[in-house]
Formats: sequence, C-alpha cells, structure tokens
Amino acid sequence: MEDLEKRVAELEDRVTMLGYRISVMENRDPVLEMQNVEKHFGGVHAIDNFSVKIEQGQIHGLIGPNGAGKTTIFNNITGIYAPDAGKILFRGYDITGSSPHRVAQLGIGRTFQNIRLFSNLSVMDNVIIASGMDATYNLAEAIFHNKNYRRREQHLQDKAMHLLEIVGLQDKANERASALPYGHQRKLEIARAMALEPKLLLLDEPAAGMNADESMELVDFVQEIRSRFKITILMIEHHMDVVSNLCDYCTVLNFGKTLAVGTPAEVKSNPEVIRAYLGGTE
Repeated sequence: MEDLEKRVAELEDRVTMLGYRISVMENRDPVLEMQNVEKHFGGVHAIDNFSVKIEQGQIHGLIGPNGAGKTTIFNNITGIYAPDAGKILFRGYDITGSSPHRVAQLGIGRTFQNIRLFSNLSVMDNVIIASGMDATYNLAEAIFHNKNYRRREQHLQDKAMHLLEIVGLQDKANERASALPYGHQRKLEIARAMALEPKLLLLDEPAAGMNADESMELVDFVQEIRSRFKITILMIEHHMDVVSNLCDYCTVLNFGKTLAVGTPAEVKSNPEVIRAYLGGTE
C-alpha cells in the first residue's frame, strides 16, 4: 500500500511539473517576481514589504549593509523560510511557501555565503551528488547495478565532467574538495548549483574573500555562465566593483526595506544609498 501511495505521489509531481512547463511555454512572465513580501522574526522585520521583478537574462544585484535582509530574501525564494505575507512567482508559477526540494525541481539553484561542499569527497563526487534528481533508478537497480543503473551513473559522471570543464576544474576532478584553493571552491559550488540545470541562479556573495584580481576573474566567469546557459542571476554582493561590472540592475536594502532600485551607476549616486551604505555625505 505504501508503494502504491508513493507511486501516486510521484505521478502527481510529474503532472504538476508538466503543467508548469506548459505554462512557461505559453507566457512571458518575469523569471522572478516578489510582490510585497514580508518576513518577521519576533518583532524584527527582516523583510518589509519587498517587491522586485527580474526579467529573463538579467543579472540583478541585492546590495546593502549586513543585516539588511538580503540572505533572508534568498531563503524565502528557496523555501527555507515561508513568507509571512506577499507572493513569490517563478516564471508565472506561484512558489510562495514551497519546499526547497520543489523549488529546486522547478529550476532555481543557489550558492551560499559560507561555502557548503562535501569537503572529504572528491570534486567530481560533489557535482554528482548535486545532480541527484537525474539519478532515475530505483533501490533494486542500485543494489544489483543493472543496465539502467550503469547508464544513469555514466550520464551523471559525463554531466559532472562537463560542468567541471566549464568552470575550469576538470584537472581537479579526483582531488578532495577541501584541498582546492578558496577561489576554486567557489567555482565548484557554482558548478554544483548548475548541476540542477536552473533557469534562475542565486549567488550569495560569490566574491567574498577574493582579492581584486580574483573578483574580476569571477566577473568574467559569471558573464560566461549567463551567456552560455541563457540563465537569469540574482546575486548578493558587497564588492561594488563586481556589482558595477556585472549587474544590469540593483536593489539596495536597508533594515529590510527597499532604499533604491536602478542601474549600478544610478544607485551609487543616490544620496540615500550613499548615507546608508556606501559612506560619505551628499
């Protein structure tokens, strides 16, 4: 009985996904739209009436001081938190309060401010594990290593190597993830996020801990990812040189509220932004 219920649930998931894909083909909604989203922790308004609209192919930056609510926005999008109010739409599909698994299935990948790798596993295995939704074999096939299992495992290895080639880590495939330099670990984390084949990629401070040369290399790398995969990117970043060279538009946050929206040049010259974030006077 449990097996039957499981199969029914899987079929319902597939029907939902099929309906989602059809709806995507039929409309041209923004890739991401957040409408009046709020998130409270006790008496603290971590996100206060936040709205944003991100079109296909854009790189949109979230900037602001520590504690402004940037990572909380990511956590609401990816289902780690459920908003207390408002709505989140992904390509026209309402994902408000959806589980992290469902959000990943629909096509949203993310990295984290603090790198989250399986440090004792190889670089290759880190990417293979991230491709778990492609492992479409059952327990019996995995135990007996039948033809379907072997075919899918080869597919996962080929896909992982392809992603490592894109991020320039193919020659590090068999090294332990913990042995990689910091900048390479950042690239590996992005490769893991790309293993989900996302349409929207959330990057949480990708240039954190990098020097000026590494930051500019990251700019070229992210631009290449956007161009190659036709992907939309929402990123949190404190390095204004990275933001200026990479983002099409920015939203500046302060205490959970939107302070300014515009191009990097526009927000950098905004007196309110200068006072609250960039430093200096009008």
